[in-house]
Amino acid sequence: MKHPYSGLPDRQFWKKEPGVKKPSELDPVGDAPFEITPTDRIVTAGSCFAQHVARVMTESGFNHHITEFAHPALTAGIGEAHNYGMYSARYGNVYTARQLKQLLLRATGEFTPVVEPWKLRDSDNLCDPFRPQIQPGGYLSEAELEADRAFHLSCVRKAIEEMDVFVFTLGLTETWQDPRDGAVFPIAPGVAGGTYNRETVEFVNFDETETYADLRDALNIVRSINPEVKIILTVSPVALNATYEDRHVLLSTVWSKAVLRISAEKATREFDDCIYFPSFEIITSPHVQGRYFAEDRREVTPAGVKHVMSLFFKHYTSGRLEGEPDRAVDKPAAMDTQSADVLEALEAFCDEASIDND
Repeated sequence: MKHPYSGLPDRQFWKKEPGVKKPSELDPVGDAPFEITPTDRIVTAGSCFAQHVARVMTESGFNHHITEFAHPALTAGIGEAHNYGMYSARYGNVYTARQLKQLLLRATGEFTPVVEPWKLRDSDNLCDPFRPQIQPGGYLSEAELEADRAFHLSCVRKAIEEMDVFVFTLGLTETWQDPRDGAVFPIAPGVAGGTYNRETVEFVNFDETETYADLRDALNIVRSINPEVKIILTVSPVALNATYEDRHVLLSTVWSKAVLRISAEKATREFDDCIYFPSFEIITSPHVQGRYFAEDRREVTPAGVKHVMSLFFKHYTSGRLEGEPDRAVDKPAAMDTQSADVLEALEAFCDEASIDND
Protein backbone atom coordinates (compact mmCIF):
# COMPACT_ATOMS: atom_id res chain seq x y z
CA MET A 1 0.00 0.00 0.00
CA LYS A 2 1.46 3.36 -1.10
CA HIS A 3 -0.37 5.50 1.49
CA PRO A 4 -3.50 5.33 3.71
CA TYR A 5 -5.80 6.59 0.91
CA SER A 6 -4.77 3.89 -1.57
CA GLY A 7 -7.68 1.72 -2.61
CA LEU A 8 -10.39 3.76 -0.90
CA PRO A 9 -13.75 4.05 -2.72
CA ASP A 10 -14.15 6.77 -5.37
CA ARG A 11 -16.95 8.36 -3.31
CA GLN A 12 -14.33 9.51 -0.79
CA PHE A 13 -12.56 11.69 -3.37
CA TRP A 14 -13.98 15.00 -4.57
CA LYS A 15 -12.66 14.86 -8.12
CA LYS A 16 -14.13 11.40 -8.69
CA GLU A 17 -17.68 12.36 -7.68
CA PRO A 18 -19.82 12.18 -10.87
CA GLY A 19 -21.68 15.31 -9.82
CA VAL A 20 -18.57 17.38 -10.47
CA LYS A 21 -19.19 16.99 -14.20
CA LYS A 22 -22.94 16.40 -14.20
CA PRO A 23 -24.82 17.90 -11.22
CA SER A 24 -27.88 15.68 -11.68
CA GLU A 25 -25.69 12.66 -10.86
CA LEU A 26 -24.60 13.99 -7.47
CA ASP A 27 -25.22 11.22 -4.94
CA PRO A 28 -23.60 11.64 -1.50
CA VAL A 29 -26.02 9.24 0.21
CA GLY A 30 -24.73 6.10 1.83
CA ASP A 31 -26.75 2.90 2.03
CA ALA A 32 -28.98 2.66 5.08
CA PRO A 33 -28.78 -0.18 7.62
CA PHE A 34 -32.52 -0.67 7.14
CA GLU A 35 -35.14 -0.42 4.40
CA ILE A 36 -38.42 1.49 4.49
CA THR A 37 -41.34 -0.47 3.06
CA PRO A 38 -44.68 0.89 1.80
CA THR A 39 -46.40 -0.58 4.86
CA ASP A 40 -44.08 1.06 7.40
CA ARG A 41 -45.83 3.80 9.35
CA ILE A 42 -43.76 6.93 8.77
CA VAL A 43 -44.02 9.95 11.06
CA THR A 44 -42.41 13.22 9.99
CA ALA A 45 -41.70 16.37 11.97
CA GLY A 46 -39.45 19.39 11.76
CA SER A 47 -39.05 22.57 9.81
CA CYS A 48 -40.84 23.64 6.63
CA PHE A 49 -38.73 21.35 4.44
CA ALA A 50 -40.08 18.30 6.29
CA GLN A 51 -43.45 18.97 4.64
CA HIS A 52 -41.94 18.14 1.25
CA VAL A 53 -40.72 14.79 2.57
CA ALA A 54 -44.17 13.95 3.94
CA ARG A 55 -45.96 14.98 0.75
CA VAL A 56 -43.70 13.08 -1.64
CA MET A 57 -43.77 9.93 0.50
CA THR A 58 -47.57 10.05 0.44
CA GLU A 59 -47.76 10.66 -3.30
CA SER A 60 -45.36 7.78 -3.93
CA GLY A 61 -47.56 5.26 -2.16
CA PHE A 62 -45.80 5.12 1.19
CA ASN A 63 -47.57 5.27 4.52
CA HIS A 64 -47.34 8.78 5.96
CA HIS A 65 -48.96 7.80 9.24
CA ILE A 66 -51.70 10.26 10.21
CA THR A 67 -53.19 10.11 13.70
CA GLU A 68 -54.97 13.48 13.86
CA PHE A 69 -57.78 13.69 11.33
CA ALA A 70 -60.26 16.41 10.47
CA HIS A 71 -63.87 15.80 11.50
CA PRO A 72 -65.66 13.63 8.89
CA ALA A 73 -68.18 16.42 8.34
CA LEU A 74 -65.45 18.69 6.95
CA THR A 75 -64.60 18.61 3.27
CA ALA A 76 -61.08 17.71 2.20
CA GLY A 77 -60.42 21.33 1.28
CA ILE A 78 -61.44 22.64 4.68
CA GLY A 79 -59.37 19.97 6.43
CA GLU A 80 -56.33 20.89 4.37
CA ALA A 81 -56.88 24.60 5.06
CA HIS A 82 -56.83 23.76 8.78
CA ASN A 83 -53.52 21.95 8.31
CA TYR A 84 -54.71 18.39 8.83
CA GLY A 85 -52.41 15.90 7.11
CA MET A 86 -49.48 18.31 6.85
CA TYR A 87 -47.77 16.20 9.49
CA SER A 88 -48.80 13.06 11.34
CA ALA A 89 -50.46 15.24 13.97
CA ARG A 90 -51.35 18.93 13.79
CA TYR A 91 -48.20 20.24 15.52
CA GLY A 92 -47.13 22.48 12.65
CA ASN A 93 -43.46 23.17 12.15
CA VAL A 94 -41.08 22.01 14.88
CA TYR A 95 -38.02 24.16 14.27
CA THR A 96 -35.63 23.42 17.14
CA ALA A 97 -34.56 20.30 19.02
CA ARG A 98 -35.81 21.98 22.21
CA GLN A 99 -39.25 22.42 20.64
CA LEU A 100 -39.33 18.72 19.71
CA LYS A 101 -38.29 17.70 23.20
CA GLN A 102 -40.95 19.86 24.82
CA LEU A 103 -43.64 18.64 22.41
CA LEU A 104 -42.88 15.08 23.48
CA LEU A 105 -42.87 16.04 27.16
CA ARG A 106 -46.24 17.79 26.77
CA ALA A 107 -47.64 14.76 24.93
CA THR A 108 -46.53 12.45 27.76
CA GLY A 109 -47.89 14.76 30.46
CA GLU A 110 -44.44 15.57 31.86
CA PHE A 111 -44.48 19.28 31.03
CA THR A 112 -47.34 21.75 31.29
CA PRO A 113 -46.22 25.28 30.31
CA VAL A 114 -47.59 28.21 32.25
CA VAL A 115 -48.15 30.48 29.25
CA GLU A 116 -51.74 31.50 28.61
CA PRO A 117 -53.36 31.45 25.15
CA TRP A 118 -52.36 34.29 22.87
CA LYS A 119 -54.75 36.62 21.14
CA LEU A 120 -54.50 36.44 17.40
CA ARG A 121 -53.00 39.44 15.70
CA ASP A 122 -55.81 41.83 14.64
CA SER A 123 -58.47 39.65 16.26
CA ASP A 124 -60.06 38.87 19.61
CA ASN A 125 -59.89 35.16 18.89
CA LEU A 126 -57.24 33.02 20.56
CA CYS A 127 -54.35 30.95 19.24
CA ASP A 128 -52.14 28.24 20.72
CA PRO A 129 -48.68 29.74 21.46
CA PHE A 130 -47.09 26.42 20.45
CA ARG A 131 -48.78 26.31 17.03
CA PRO A 132 -50.05 29.86 16.52
CA GLN A 133 -51.02 29.53 12.86
CA ILE A 134 -52.38 25.99 12.83
CA GLN A 135 -56.03 27.05 13.27
CA PRO A 136 -57.10 29.66 10.68
CA GLY A 137 -59.15 32.31 12.43
CA GLY A 138 -58.13 31.00 15.83
CA TYR A 139 -60.32 29.70 18.64
CA LEU A 140 -63.42 31.43 19.98
CA SER A 141 -62.69 30.53 23.60
CA GLU A 142 -59.99 29.19 25.87
CA ALA A 143 -62.10 26.10 26.51
CA GLU A 144 -62.22 25.36 22.78
CA LEU A 145 -58.46 25.80 22.50
CA GLU A 146 -57.74 23.58 25.50
CA ALA A 147 -60.03 20.82 24.22
CA ASP A 148 -58.37 20.85 20.81
CA ARG A 149 -54.90 20.91 22.38
CA ALA A 150 -55.69 17.92 24.61
CA PHE A 151 -56.91 15.94 21.61
CA HIS A 152 -53.89 17.03 19.60
CA LEU A 153 -51.38 15.91 22.25
CA SER A 154 -53.10 12.53 22.50
CA CYS A 155 -52.64 12.18 18.74
CA VAL A 156 -48.95 13.05 19.07
CA ARG A 157 -48.56 10.31 21.66
CA LYS A 158 -50.42 7.86 19.42
CA ALA A 159 -48.17 8.70 16.46
CA ILE A 160 -45.03 8.05 18.53
CA GLU A 161 -46.41 4.75 19.85
CA GLU A 162 -47.42 3.42 16.43
CA MET A 163 -44.69 4.65 14.06
CA ASP A 164 -42.09 2.40 12.46
CA VAL A 165 -39.96 5.24 11.06
CA PHE A 166 -39.41 8.72 12.46
CA VAL A 167 -38.04 11.41 10.13
CA PHE A 168 -37.01 14.62 11.85
CA THR A 169 -35.70 17.66 9.98
CA LEU A 170 -33.71 20.10 12.11
CA GLY A 171 -34.29 23.67 10.99
CA LEU A 172 -33.28 26.40 13.44
CA THR A 173 -31.31 27.20 16.56
CA GLU A 174 -32.82 30.64 17.22
CA THR A 175 -36.06 30.76 19.18
CA TRP A 176 -38.01 32.62 21.85
CA GLN A 177 -38.76 31.24 25.29
CA ASP A 178 -40.78 31.98 28.38
CA PRO A 179 -38.25 32.73 31.16
CA ARG A 180 -40.64 31.40 33.78
CA ASP A 181 -40.40 27.75 32.71
CA GLY A 182 -38.27 27.72 29.55
CA ALA A 183 -41.15 26.90 27.21
CA VAL A 184 -40.12 27.69 23.63
CA PHE A 185 -42.34 28.99 20.85
CA PRO A 186 -42.09 28.44 17.07
CA ILE A 187 -42.19 32.21 16.49
CA ALA A 188 -41.93 35.26 18.71
CA PRO A 189 -45.09 36.64 20.29
CA GLY A 190 -46.42 39.56 18.28
CA VAL A 191 -45.67 38.05 14.87
CA ALA A 192 -48.87 36.04 14.42
CA GLY A 193 -50.39 36.31 17.87
CA GLY A 194 -49.64 37.33 21.40
CA THR A 195 -47.90 40.50 22.57
CA TYR A 196 -44.17 41.02 22.64
CA ASN A 197 -43.03 41.97 26.13
CA ARG A 198 -39.35 41.81 27.08
CA GLU A 199 -40.32 40.76 30.61
CA THR A 200 -42.28 37.70 29.54
CA VAL A 201 -40.27 36.37 26.62
CA GLU A 202 -36.57 36.19 25.81
CA PHE A 203 -34.46 35.38 22.79
CA VAL A 204 -32.19 32.34 22.85
CA ASN A 205 -29.85 30.88 20.26
CA PHE A 206 -28.93 27.30 21.15
CA ASP A 207 -25.33 26.24 20.56
CA GLU A 208 -24.09 22.79 19.54
CA THR A 209 -23.91 21.48 23.13
CA GLU A 210 -27.46 22.58 23.99
CA THR A 211 -28.88 21.44 20.65
CA TYR A 212 -27.38 18.00 20.86
CA ALA A 213 -28.48 17.58 24.48
CA ASP A 214 -32.05 18.44 23.46
CA LEU A 215 -31.95 16.15 20.44
CA ARG A 216 -30.53 13.30 22.51
CA ASP A 217 -33.22 13.80 25.18
CA ALA A 218 -35.96 13.88 22.53
CA LEU A 219 -34.76 10.68 20.86
CA ASN A 220 -34.47 8.98 24.25
CA ILE A 221 -38.10 9.88 24.94
CA VAL A 222 -39.10 8.49 21.53
CA ARG A 223 -37.20 5.27 22.14
CA SER A 224 -38.61 4.92 25.66
CA ILE A 225 -42.09 4.87 24.11
CA ASN A 226 -41.20 3.00 20.93
CA PRO A 227 -37.90 1.07 21.30
CA GLU A 228 -37.90 -0.39 17.78
CA VAL A 229 -38.47 2.78 15.77
CA LYS A 230 -36.00 3.60 13.02
CA ILE A 231 -34.82 7.22 13.00
CA ILE A 232 -33.77 9.38 10.05
CA LEU A 233 -32.33 12.81 10.77
CA THR A 234 -31.80 15.55 8.24
CA VAL A 235 -31.02 19.28 8.23
CA SER A 236 -33.20 21.72 6.35
CA PRO A 237 -31.40 23.50 3.48
CA VAL A 238 -33.77 26.48 3.82
CA ALA A 239 -31.97 29.58 5.11
CA LEU A 240 -33.19 31.61 8.07
CA ASN A 241 -35.88 34.05 7.06
CA ALA A 242 -34.67 36.45 9.77
CA THR A 243 -32.14 36.56 12.59
CA TYR A 244 -32.38 38.41 15.89
CA GLU A 245 -28.59 38.32 16.24
CA ASP A 246 -26.93 41.64 15.38
CA ARG A 247 -25.31 40.40 12.19
CA HIS A 248 -26.11 39.52 8.60
CA VAL A 249 -28.74 36.80 8.22
CA LEU A 250 -26.31 34.76 6.08
CA LEU A 251 -23.85 34.49 8.96
CA SER A 252 -26.59 33.37 11.32
CA THR A 253 -27.79 30.83 8.76
CA VAL A 254 -24.35 29.24 8.36
CA TRP A 255 -23.78 29.14 12.13
CA SER A 256 -27.20 27.60 12.76
CA LYS A 257 -26.86 24.93 10.07
CA ALA A 258 -23.40 24.00 11.36
CA VAL A 259 -24.79 23.51 14.86
CA LEU A 260 -27.64 21.37 13.55
CA ARG A 261 -25.37 19.28 11.34
CA ILE A 262 -23.00 18.57 14.22
CA SER A 263 -25.89 17.57 16.46
CA ALA A 264 -27.37 15.23 13.87
CA GLU A 265 -23.99 13.58 13.31
CA LYS A 266 -23.47 13.02 17.02
CA ALA A 267 -26.91 11.43 17.31
CA THR A 268 -26.16 8.91 14.55
CA ARG A 269 -23.05 7.86 16.47
CA GLU A 270 -24.90 7.37 19.74
CA PHE A 271 -28.19 5.77 18.64
CA ASP A 272 -28.62 2.48 16.82
CA ASP A 273 -30.79 2.50 13.69
CA CYS A 274 -30.41 6.28 13.52
CA ILE A 275 -29.05 7.65 10.25
CA TYR A 276 -28.43 11.01 8.64
CA PHE A 277 -29.85 11.85 5.21
CA PRO A 278 -27.93 14.68 3.46
CA SER A 279 -30.74 16.81 2.03
CA PHE A 280 -28.89 19.93 3.18
CA GLU A 281 -25.71 18.91 1.37
CA ILE A 282 -27.51 17.98 -1.85
CA ILE A 283 -29.37 21.29 -2.14
CA THR A 284 -26.48 23.55 -1.09
CA SER A 285 -23.67 21.66 -2.82
CA PRO A 286 -21.41 23.68 -5.16
CA HIS A 287 -22.06 20.94 -7.72
CA VAL A 288 -25.56 22.28 -8.40
CA GLN A 289 -24.40 25.93 -8.44
CA GLY A 290 -27.38 27.33 -6.55
CA ARG A 291 -29.91 26.11 -9.12
CA TYR A 292 -31.99 24.31 -6.52
CA PHE A 293 -32.99 27.59 -4.91
CA ALA A 294 -35.83 29.81 -6.12
CA GLU A 295 -35.32 33.50 -6.92
CA ASP A 296 -35.34 34.40 -3.23
CA ARG A 297 -32.24 32.14 -2.78
CA ARG A 298 -34.06 30.50 0.13
CA GLU A 299 -36.96 28.32 -0.97
CA VAL A 300 -36.09 24.97 -2.56
CA THR A 301 -37.32 24.40 -6.12
CA PRO A 302 -39.31 21.37 -7.32
CA ALA A 303 -36.18 20.12 -9.12
CA GLY A 304 -34.27 20.21 -5.85
CA VAL A 305 -36.98 18.37 -3.95
CA LYS A 306 -37.12 15.78 -6.72
CA HIS A 307 -33.35 15.19 -6.63
CA VAL A 308 -33.40 14.82 -2.84
CA MET A 309 -36.38 12.47 -2.75
CA SER A 310 -35.13 10.37 -5.68
CA LEU A 311 -31.99 9.62 -3.68
CA PHE A 312 -34.05 8.97 -0.56
CA PHE A 313 -36.06 6.34 -2.43
CA LYS A 314 -32.98 4.89 -4.13
CA HIS A 315 -31.07 4.25 -0.91
CA TYR A 316 -33.74 3.81 1.76
CA THR A 317 -36.60 1.99 0.02
CA SER A 318 -37.29 -0.79 -2.44
CA GLY A 319 -39.51 1.60 -4.40
CA ARG A 320 -38.66 4.68 -6.37
CA LEU A 321 -39.91 8.16 -7.14
CA GLU A 322 -41.58 8.47 -10.53
CA GLY A 323 -39.00 9.67 -13.07
CA GLU A 324 -35.38 10.62 -12.56
CA PRO A 325 -34.00 13.74 -10.87
CA ASP A 326 -34.74 16.76 -13.05
CA ARG A 327 -31.93 16.84 -15.65
CA ALA A 328 -32.68 20.51 -16.34
CA VAL A 329 -30.41 21.32 -13.41
CA ASP A 330 -27.49 21.01 -15.83
CA LYS A 331 -28.75 24.07 -17.69
CA PRO A 332 -28.31 27.56 -16.20
CA ALA A 333 -31.84 28.57 -17.18
CA ALA A 334 -33.49 25.63 -15.41
CA MET A 335 -35.45 27.70 -12.90
CA ASP A 336 -36.67 30.20 -15.50
CA THR A 337 -38.79 27.45 -17.04
CA GLN A 338 -40.47 26.26 -13.84
CA SER A 339 -44.24 26.48 -13.83
CA ALA A 340 -45.70 28.96 -11.35
CA ASP A 341 -48.44 26.41 -10.62
CA VAL A 342 -45.89 23.77 -9.64
CA LEU A 343 -44.04 26.19 -7.39
CA GLU A 344 -47.28 27.17 -5.72
CA ALA A 345 -48.16 23.54 -5.13
CA LEU A 346 -44.79 22.94 -3.50
CA GLU A 347 -44.98 25.97 -1.24
CA ALA A 348 -44.66 24.87 2.37
CA PHE A 349 -46.50 26.29 5.34
CA CYS A 350 -43.86 28.18 7.30
CA ASP A 351 -44.43 30.16 10.52
CA GLU A 352 -41.02 31.74 10.18
CA ALA A 353 -41.94 33.31 6.86
CA SER A 354 -44.30 35.61 8.77
CA ILE A 355 -41.37 37.44 10.37
CA ASP A 356 -40.63 40.86 8.88
CA ASN A 357 -39.25 44.19 10.07
CA ASP A 358 -42.39 46.17 9.25
